[in-house]
Order: sequence, then C-alpha cells, then structure tokens
Amino acid sequence: MTPATRLPPIGENRVAMSDARARQGGRFVDRTEAGRGLAACLEEYRATTTVVAALPRGGVPVAFEIATALGLPLDVIVVRKLGAPWQPELAVGAVGEHGVRVLNSALALATGIGDEELARIERREAAEVERRAALFRSGRAGVRLAGHTVIVVDDGVATGATTRAACQVARASGAARIVLAVPVAPAESLPELAGSVDELVCLMAPAGFNAVGEWYENFTQTTDAEVIDLLGRAAASRRGSGGPDAT
Repeated sequence: MTPATRLPPIGENRVAMSDARARQGGRFVDRTEAGRGLAACLEEYRATTTVVAALPRGGVPVAFEIATALGLPLDVIVVRKLGAPWQPELAVGAVGEHGVRVLNSALALATGIGDEELARIERREAAEVERRAALFRSGRAGVRLAGHTVIVVDDGVATGATTRAACQVARASGAARIVLAVPVAPAESLPELAGSVDELVCLMAPAGFNAVGEWYENFTQTTDAEVIDLLGRAAASRRGSGGPDAT
C-alpha cells in the first residue's frame, strides 16, 4: 500500500507524504476524516484562487473539509456518462453543465452507436445534469472553473470512469489545471488516473481493491439533503469571511 501518493501526469512518484493519523485496520473513520487528511496534503493551495469541485454525492463531505480547511470555494461538478444503450457502464463520453461535452469518437464508432441514438442519450443525460445541479445549489450560481486550478474530489475511486469523466468535463469547462484528490484508489489505477490530470493526490492505494466502502469504518450513503446543506454552509462561510468566490 502506498500512503499519500502524489503523482505528476505521467507516472513517477514525485512526493510521498505520510498521514500521521493511525487508522483502525488501515481504514478511514468516515468521509470527514478522509477530507481532513487530503486537506493536509493540499496546503499549498490555501487562500488561492483554486476551486474545490466535488462529485456528488459522496465526494461532497470530503470536499467540504478541504474547502473549509484551505479557505477555498466549494461547488459540485455534476457529470453524466454517455453509456452505450446495451452496456450503460461502457462510457463513450460524458456531459457536464452548460453544454459541455466530451466524446471518445473512436469508441463511439466502434460500438456502432448512430448519431441520432447518441444525440438522444446526450439530451437525456444533459437534462439530468442540469436538474441535479439546480437541486444541489438551491438557486445559487455555480462557481466558475475557467482559468482556475480545480481540485476535483471524490470519496474514492473504483473503476475510475466517472472520476475521469469529471476531470475531462472540468478541463473542457476551461480549468487551467486539474488536481484530482481522492482518499483511496486501487494501486493499479494510479498511472491511468494520473495521466488524465495535472496532479493526483491519493492517501491510500491498496492492492486487492474490491470497493471504496471497505476502506471506511462509516460509509453510509450521503443524501441529497446533506449535499445541499454542506454546499449552503460552505457558501455562507465564504460570504461571512468576505472571501470572494472564484468567478
């Protein structure tokens, strides 16, 4: 297991940092502890124009701790994979807010998805992106990503498909630099994940990985209400401190 690994885009370990807190059985207590551990590894971004963007729902409690500790704006990055009709987990692309779309054209061609079918899938998933984003923000505008370093956060990586889609959408939204911060990911996935971002920060990279939840003592499902609450608290804290959001 590699503790607190940081990787540049193409591979070699650049920095190895140890997490001082001992965990029972090598696991996190909960998403709050995981977020605080990541915040300690991201100290260099304190009080900068960096934006913290969480994958809902489980990534939001983790990201909330990072944004709170470092004085950064917090938002959600809502993405939906464009899955093949007969195999939804096979993502040929992804959509984000405001019409942002990334597409693996070669894979779409290889799967035989026609233009009309792809357009139908895209319309459906784009509508769901906008619905979920509006729900989570409760009427607040989203934080602008263009021109900023964006720390994309989730509570862990399993297959990595949604995580990579979120990073691609952030890039397509104009982010100047992408940092992927996750508490745990399979050791074998690190090179591929690192290849899709400018920096990868991962606290634990175990071999023999089965599911994200097995690396937490408490991995209860995060609810929509919790996401809404945490985003509201983060926005109120920024207003109260006079800290400008990245716009």
